Amino acid sequence: MSGLTMRIVAAAAVLAAVSLSGASAQQTMRIRGTVEKVDGNTVVVKATDGTAHTLTLTANAAIVGVVKASLAEIKPGSFVGSAAMPQPDGSQKALEVHIFAESQRGTGEGHRPYTIPNSTMTNGTVGDMVSATGEGSLTVKYKEGEKKIVVPPGVPIVRYEIGDRSELKPGVHITALNAVKKADGSIEAPRLNVGRDGLVPQ
Repeated sequence: MSGLTMRIVAAAAVLAAVSLSGASAQQTMRIRGTVEKVDGNTVVVKATDGTAHTLTLTANAAIVGVVKASLAEIKPGSFVGSAAMPQPDGSQKALEVHIFAESQRGTGEGHRPYTIPNSTMTNGTVGDMVSATGEGSLTVKYKEGEKKIVVPPGVPIVRYEIGDRSELKPGVHITALNAVKKADGSIEAPRLNVGRDGLVPQ
């Protein structure tokens, strides 16, 4: 191996080490809980496990209101997301369904594994719909394909509405999506889902 090649290999190793170090310096978190205190860009949240977290909202943090909805509100062309469990026939049995605000169309579009073991998340545009005896099924289309989502009676269905920081008050239920825990232990939140009318967002 020539001296030049050795130097290139050594430089690549250093860059890889720096990259790995940067990746391990922060981690993505999902925090669900109740707001205890709000002070400017800082929100103190008591998580469902009793742990207190101090979140710092990013400058352009999205505040999204979450309201109870129904299957009847979903129409062909709606942009929705559904956490679900794969079924033997290839369909997905919904665990929850959320209807995005029109300005959120395209958010997370696609089909991928979800946080619950063996579950999936499918975000896309509703095509065909079938409803009978309280149960419904949706064909959810995305760029790479489509999935049939079966929605049994009683499955939580919510609608997202764009909100603002005035909704962040003590006692409100929130979920911080993709919160980032940094190397110094601080947590940044680029988005908070806020339950309206007592709703507890997932």
